[in-house]
Amino acid sequence: MGSGQSTSKKKQKERNRRSENREVNFEDFLILRAIGKGSLGKVCIVKKKDTDKMYAMKYTSKNQCLEKDAFRNVLREIEILSSLEHPFLVNLWFTFQDEEDMFMVVDVLLGGDLRYHIQQEGQFSETRVCLYLCELALALDYLLSKCILHRDIKPDNILLDENGHAHITDFNTAIVLRDGELATSMSGTKPYMAPEVFDCALDRCLGYTFPADWWSLGVCCYEMLCAARPYDIHSNTSVEEVYSLFQLTELQFPSSVSEGMRDLIKKLLTVECSGRMNTLEHAKKHSYLATVDFSAIYEKNVKPTFIPSKDHLNCDPTFELEEMIIESKPLHKKKKRLSKRYSRRDPDDSSSSEEEPSPFQIGLASIQEQYIIYNREKELEK
Repeated sequence: MGSGQSTSKKKQKERNRRSENREVNFEDFLILRAIGKGSLGKVCIVKKKDTDKMYAMKYTSKNQCLEKDAFRNVLREIEILSSLEHPFLVNLWFTFQDEEDMFMVVDVLLGGDLRYHIQQEGQFSETRVCLYLCELALALDYLLSKCILHRDIKPDNILLDENGHAHITDFNTAIVLRDGELATSMSGTKPYMAPEVFDCALDRCLGYTFPADWWSLGVCCYEMLCAARPYDIHSNTSVEEVYSLFQLTELQFPSSVSEGMRDLIKKLLTVECSGRMNTLEHAKKHSYLATVDFSAIYEKNVKPTFIPSKDHLNCDPTFELEEMIIESKPLHKKKKRLSKRYSRRDPDDSSSSEEEPSPFQIGLASIQEQYIIYNREKELEK
């Protein structure tokens, strides 16, 4: 028995030695199920074969990325995420690519996003919203220390872990602002954009900065408390209409919301950014949060009042059906698909190399060359 165990350990050491000498790739993961999708790709739960650790894997089509001119955003997201680590962010672990897709492997959070829970439950309790607000304020404070403006804080981009703690995800539109720099593009999701973002679009100001994320946090908290957004803004609402809404709309709260919480939300939803609550220190000074132990919250020692169900995935089940039935290039068939493609290529056929590459082929080659490969496991070993 001892000899068998020794042999097993030797084989494991050899596998570990070989794995250290190569980058992580698609073959290192077992695909479990699809859980979400975005404009350029989808997200699935995976298990890393050598460690049995679970992750979420976001994969982005190179073709669609070129068509939508989004590769710079992908690179910027990797650059930003590879520099971050925080208990209330969705942290990056690995990136790799193949000829079809780019992959980002991140923390897996099985509690679902806040959009799903708002749709399922409607209004949240004040205690529950307060904890989310504090956890997300800690995350925004950390991003501020790294000079990062997220620009798309919304319920869809706030995920719960299995214990019910909130985490910010999706840095696709995030930007680094240093030394007084201003953001100027109209990025994000309209109903959650701060007034100064619209002012910038109307040439009423030169740009905007970190308080914009705190406005978005205020919109999210209001929506959780009231099961509706504070301003009737939609994707097709004109910038001029939005400006009028900010001037004319008076915030209304259910009678169940305390005066302290109402005032806290109003401080976050102050139209003039200079008067808005926009830092953690500012938040800590508010009377409603005076007794909050932010150190205990940071250490996740404050137990959430809501624990996501472990009996089912907290997401729309149609994601998996689409992946299995509708998707033309399903992830679970990638290995077979790529192996067929390689087998059809004639190694002696040099005619293709003599042809002038198309702009699209040049673009794909550029992605292949510039894509950033990252491995947090190796970073932690240093």
